[in-house]
Amino acid sequence: VLLGSHWMAITGKPQGATAGAMMFQKGGNAVDAAAAMLAVTSTMWDTLSWGGETQALIYNPETKKVIGIKALGVAPSGATPAFFREQGMAYPPEYGPLAATTPGTPGGLMVMVAEYGNLSLAEVLKPAMEMANGYPIEASQADNMERRREVIERWPSSTKVFLPHFDPEQPDQRAAPYPGEIFRQADLLATLQKLVDTEAEALAAGASRKEAIYAAYERFYRGDIAQDIVAANRESGGLFTQEDLANWEVIIEEPVKTSYRGIDVYKLTTWTQGPVMLQALNKSFIALSSSST
Repeated sequence: VLLGSHWMAITGKPQGATAGAMMFQKGGNAVDAAAAMLAVTSTMWDTLSWGGETQALIYNPETKKVIGIKALGVAPSGATPAFFREQGMAYPPEYGPLAATTPGTPGGLMVMVAEYGNLSLAEVLKPAMEMANGYPIEASQADNMERRREVIERWPSSTKVFLPHFDPEQPDQRAAPYPGEIFRQADLLATLQKLVDTEAEALAAGASRKEAIYAAYERFYRGDIAQDIVAANRESGGLFTQEDLANWEVIIEEPVKTSYRGIDVYKLTTWTQGPVMLQALNKSFIALSSSST
């Protein structure tokens, strides 16, 4: 059990927890810390990624309310049942450009920081940018890349980043980074730098902290970054369009809740598995109440 009286930063990766602690030390709040941890863990090759989704429950001590962040990517408009049938597919593939949804993590992170954080986007993204510039990769991460190399090898752009030692003439040679090797993601760093630069330019032009972060948001989903994402996705056989990214948005929603033994428990709505947990708590409480009587 971990205890803290002022703040606590917890995530599955030590590097991520360190980033969260750094935000508190800079005067940031829990949202700044969570966003920094999200950015760092998304920069590590794992189950999270910058192209993925973000969900959050945030307690606002000023309003005494809990709000939900829905930053779930959606399938591109061209990903219709008819399209996949024309390709001879019964359903969308598990991997690759045709499996991709519009990226939700960047938008979710920026909205959270803009609406509920204290720090600048540059401060929140700094640890992740340092990681993208190069960090000694964990053995578990590096070995996972090697185990998944047959999937990664299908796409040259992925091979370039995640399999730096790939040699088609030596299939038995390790392709992934070695444990402890400095793992770099130059293109990701360049993208994050564009967001930070856009924020700085907006601030210099007189924008507020929130407006400057939303300027970076606009560049990602409606500017040159969006254009690059669409071009790369379509070049690899995907279906993204400019409109798909421009029309996507983060939703701030009211979560669902139940009361369990006098404790209010909040979960996100039906786009997650959250309500099932609340149903289980309700049923458990009813069973406990019945047995006690």
